[in-house]
Amino acid sequence: MDDLKDKFNYVYSSSVEKKVQIKIGTLDGKCLKPEYDKLLHNPMLAFSGLYKENCADLIVECQVFSEGRPLALPVTTSYKAFSSRWSWNEWVVLPVMFCDLPRDAQLALTIYDCVGPCKLQPVGGTTVMLFGNHGVFRQGMLDLRVWPDRVADGSSPSSTPGKARSHGKEQMQRLSKLSKRHRNGYLPKVDWLDRLSFREMEVINEREKRSSDFLYLMVEFPQLKHAGNPHSVVYFEPDADNIYPFQTQPEIVTVPDHEILEENLVESKHHKLARSLRSGMSDKDAKPNATVRDHLHNIVAYPPTKVLTTEEQDLVWRFRFYLSNQKKALTKFLLCVNWKLHAEVRQALSMLEMWVPMDVEDALQLLSPQFTHPAVRRYAVSRLQQAPDEDLLLYLLQLVQALKYENFDEINAGYSRVVNSYGSQEEKEAPSVVCECSASSAVDVDLEKSHVASCINISSSSADNLASFLIYRACQNMTLANYFFWYLVTESESHEKEHDGGIYQDNPAREMYCTVKKTFLQTLQRGNKDCQQRRIILARQQIFITELVKLVKMVARESGNRTKKIERLQSLFVDSETFMINFANIEPLPFPLNPDIYIKGIVAESATLFKSALMPSRLTFLTTDNTEYVAIFKHGDDLRQDQLILQSISLMDKLLRRENLDLKLTPYRVLATSTKHGFVQFIDSLPVAEVLASDGSIQNFFRKHHPMESAPYGIQPEIIDNYVRSCAGYCVITYILGVGDRHLDNLLLTSDGKLFHIDFGFILGRDPKPLPPPIKLSKEMVEAMGGTESDHYHEFRKQCYTAFLHLRRHANLILNLFSLMVDASVPDIALEPDKAVKKVQDKLRLDLSDEEAVHYMQTVLDLSVTAVIAVMVEKFHKIAQYWRT
Repeated sequence: MDDLKDKFNYVYSSSVEKKVQIKIGTLDGKCLKPEYDKLLHNPMLAFSGLYKENCADLIVECQVFSEGRPLALPVTTSYKAFSSRWSWNEWVVLPVMFCDLPRDAQLALTIYDCVGPCKLQPVGGTTVMLFGNHGVFRQGMLDLRVWPDRVADGSSPSSTPGKARSHGKEQMQRLSKLSKRHRNGYLPKVDWLDRLSFREMEVINEREKRSSDFLYLMVEFPQLKHAGNPHSVVYFEPDADNIYPFQTQPEIVTVPDHEILEENLVESKHHKLARSLRSGMSDKDAKPNATVRDHLHNIVAYPPTKVLTTEEQDLVWRFRFYLSNQKKALTKFLLCVNWKLHAEVRQALSMLEMWVPMDVEDALQLLSPQFTHPAVRRYAVSRLQQAPDEDLLLYLLQLVQALKYENFDEINAGYSRVVNSYGSQEEKEAPSVVCECSASSAVDVDLEKSHVASCINISSSSADNLASFLIYRACQNMTLANYFFWYLVTESESHEKEHDGGIYQDNPAREMYCTVKKTFLQTLQRGNKDCQQRRIILARQQIFITELVKLVKMVARESGNRTKKIERLQSLFVDSETFMINFANIEPLPFPLNPDIYIKGIVAESATLFKSALMPSRLTFLTTDNTEYVAIFKHGDDLRQDQLILQSISLMDKLLRRENLDLKLTPYRVLATSTKHGFVQFIDSLPVAEVLASDGSIQNFFRKHHPMESAPYGIQPEIIDNYVRSCAGYCVITYILGVGDRHLDNLLLTSDGKLFHIDFGFILGRDPKPLPPPIKLSKEMVEAMGGTESDHYHEFRKQCYTAFLHLRRHANLILNLFSLMVDASVPDIALEPDKAVKKVQDKLRLDLSDEEAVHYMQTVLDLSVTAVIAVMVEKFHKIAQYWRT
């Protein structure tokens, strides 16, 4: 008993990267010859090995299976001639490693005999599991029963098990188990007794094999040794010892529900009863208590993106008469209506007539794709009629986008009415004055051949849809007509251009914009003299842009450096024969970027190209007032995203001015005249990076242009005030809009102290740089205010808080305008259109009170001032700019 093992040495199968080896030993037992009838059927069997007097030349094929499928190719024993006994005594290497063996791996052994040229016949097959019941790889020798005339079955359970129980052979199996226990050390070892016992066991095994009707194949499994000690291989999955956290008692158990998304009949019945005509009489006198009144107040204050629950919808419907004197409650009420139920729609439309008129800002939400009922959209248009042209100009970009949600059939019918309302003679003349849908095509306007019809009597009451309303207002105002036309030109073109390497074709929307544009031009052409004059101006503007694009393309194709291209640009502007117009001497024309300014030529000697990849042109236009107006013409760049951001900045500037807060913003003008070119207003300024490089600090720059010895920092007070206010305004606005890629090269500074941002290629939180700060507020910008302890810096923070609170109060307008842009071809909105409005709403933090919002903005400013990564990124940017130049 002293040698009894009390230790179990093992290794995990997943850690053994060695191929499995099996030793094929002997084959004992009776091997029956083929029956006579089989021999008659196939005479070639007479020449098989089993008909030989001595032992046939058999081979053993080995293959590993799992779940009935082979894991590797089969391997056979080498050829060997036998005389009196089948004894291979050969180690066969299987093409599979221990670490690749699954738990249910089994070894299939098939014995074959040659029965002719290239023909093998199975003598028998047997199968054995490689891992035992306890997951330990088999060791030592095993006698496996061979099932005659069958190929080893690798499925589970196998039909050819090598260790099947056999009646009358229990002693042989019992002795095999005792031998295994002795080998594993569970029985004491006595040398003289062990020799006698094993000799007797061999005799018993031989006797039982000879008397058995089966063949028995003896195989031997290897034993691994490590540091001289034998180890067993225990099955273990790769990475099975990794700890994965899990929740023993889940809070939510997911149960499949076959009725999900199906109509709840009980709720539908309750909904119809609660909103039936019978309940309308009682609802008129319904008055909420204090708790319900507070709840209704909170519902009305929800942002436009908030989805009302079923309970909240029922509450708003029940107290609709009580809420009918609140302007902002109308949109919430209309969201509660089921527009598929006619009875409910009738009640909703009657409520719409008696509801107190809503503000224009809230009516914009009714033009979103949430509301498709024609009566609701007509009501929204009727509210827009109350907006002055100045306000309508702020929303015009979004209103043009809202045309996508209008009824296209009504728009086409409106165009047909405009065309068919005049005689056949005018109908024939119309094509000569309607420009093509492509923005780049030339327009041939021959007014002398046109027959001018009588004035088109368009009244605001006839503007029954958004398209006719916009056309009516644009016909009354040249500025609206200018921007409305160019927005339509860009949209009618944008749906057929390439986007991200593929063609994005939205034919219905493109055709709709073309129809609106043709309707607008036809209306102008057949209106009074003012309308006809505006039609002529728009045609001349389009010719001007077409010829300017042609000129810029010629310069781009010019070989040579930037200096040669500039010389070519200046020479083309004075060339009066190459183009349809003489750029040096133009008949006075409203400039598309700013129609309040009339240009009469381009100063050729002042034209130049910027040092960038696309080389945009800086053009100096001579106005009718004999002043110069400088603008940048970009070709090869889509300016619609910059156009949206500058429109948003201009809107926020006007909202803040209405609150008597002038933050000295510089919302320069941007107009996309196509998806590939447009104008940008040029503001005389310098990048902050250039100011720091040339003057050392921002204060030195101010001191150079506006010195005052008696004032703080030796700078005129109004200059510092302009700087502080503009910094505060742009910090808050760029934070709300999520403007990214901010560095000192796209922050510009004017000589009178106004700071402003340019280059809005990344918005809504996108930024190419890692870990950007919430707001671009560098150390140099703070030092220009006198440092973090100065009165000007405290005034800067106070202006940020005030601006943030004011813009939060106008959150509905900002969110409504962005919701109308979700389907626009603006790159950063198109990436995630369903999240664009939510990103702006998250920045406004409408879930906080005013006091909490101030504390939140304090935290944002503190994080921005102390941002370390931003300083490192700015230095890397300077290095990159240095190597580029």
